[in-house]
Amino acid sequence: MPIKVHHHGVSTSVQDLGRPGYFHLGIPMGGAMDRFAMRAANLLVGNDEGAAGLEAVFMGPRLEFTADALVAVTGADMPAKVDGEAVPGWTALKVKSGQVLSFDYLKSGARICIAVSGGIDVPIALGSRSTYPIGSLGGYKGRQLAAGDELPIGESSLATEGRTVAENLRRMPGMPAELRVLPGLYWDRLTGPAKENFFADTWKVAPEADRMGYRFRGGRKIEFVERKQTFGAGSDPSNIVDSCYPYGSIQIPSGTEPIILHRDAVSGGGYFMVGTVISADMDLIAQLQPHTPTRFVEVTMEQALAARKDRAALLERLRSSFN
Repeated sequence: MPIKVHHHGVSTSVQDLGRPGYFHLGIPMGGAMDRFAMRAANLLVGNDEGAAGLEAVFMGPRLEFTADALVAVTGADMPAKVDGEAVPGWTALKVKSGQVLSFDYLKSGARICIAVSGGIDVPIALGSRSTYPIGSLGGYKGRQLAAGDELPIGESSLATEGRTVAENLRRMPGMPAELRVLPGLYWDRLTGPAKENFFADTWKVAPEADRMGYRFRGGRKIEFVERKQTFGAGSDPSNIVDSCYPYGSIQIPSGTEPIILHRDAVSGGGYFMVGTVISADMDLIAQLQPHTPTRFVEVTMEQALAARKDRAALLERLRSSFN
């Protein structure tokens, strides 16, 4: 039986772990912005980690269940309620037929993940149920949810109610947030002082932050090494002849406001990239609110690989906690 959407919240969409393999065709991987939170929510309700759930930002939806289900809400601190009664986050909750799941005001973080036993059973598009709204691909009719929508749910055997994720397994940004960055191929296009300032300054998340990318402002302007405009490149000093954009890469158009490309970003273009946020920290970006103070921290490849190993170990501890 479906879930009825009474209110769509803000930018609520169906997401799973994305559709890798099509970036060379201009179709981003997409999927949940906070992949760890989505994995945790699915494990809590007995789903495969890659099952489709819901992602909402800043304000949660109001959902009526037409059959009994197990539900888990992870990610941001946005208190959930069942028929108006507060229920804990990061916990497997029994919701009965006819009950309504809703949310209180956001306290910290930015995005929640909602998993339902059986998963959101929308059609698979290019190997994923994730919504890519710019391309009207996947999810529920290729778009964000709206009041009146009815979400189909897959078959499941309900897991154990009351299972929870321990506090020490819930990773959220600090204050200020710290994002580890590996300098990239075009790092030499920055002057010496600009390189120092990029890592020394405290930046703030700009209001222009979404699934495509996060813009930051407030640091000193980045100066570029003088260059002769290359044939085929734009006139802005940050322009290059078109290049592929790595996931998590950082652009600084005109040297003013760094932009980190995220899940739904384009795959290439004409701005050079000063570096890339390491994979272990990409989930943290999803939980940054506008105006959050943020520092970029320089790391080496060895440190980036060690962080990825630590992140994998954290996920393994999460899985083991349910065995």
